[in-house]
Amino acid sequence: MTKDFIVRPKSSDKKGDRSVTMTLRLERELQEQYDQLSARSGRSRNELMCMALKYALENLKFESDETEE
Repeated sequence: MTKDFIVRPKSSDKKGDRSVTMTLRLERELQEQYDQLSARSGRSRNELMCMALKYALENLKFESDETEE
């Protein structure tokens, strides 16, 4: 099973507006990486960040703290 985060060029499918506005602080280097990926993929930074957040949630695993008794 691959853990690659795959980004395909944007298609013209339109989704209903189901979004909300949030403020997020990022390290400048991370923002620059998203700018580069945005230019390369034709997707907005926002789209890419939403894709990455969704991927993280879908692949999130919690590990228990072994010190708990």
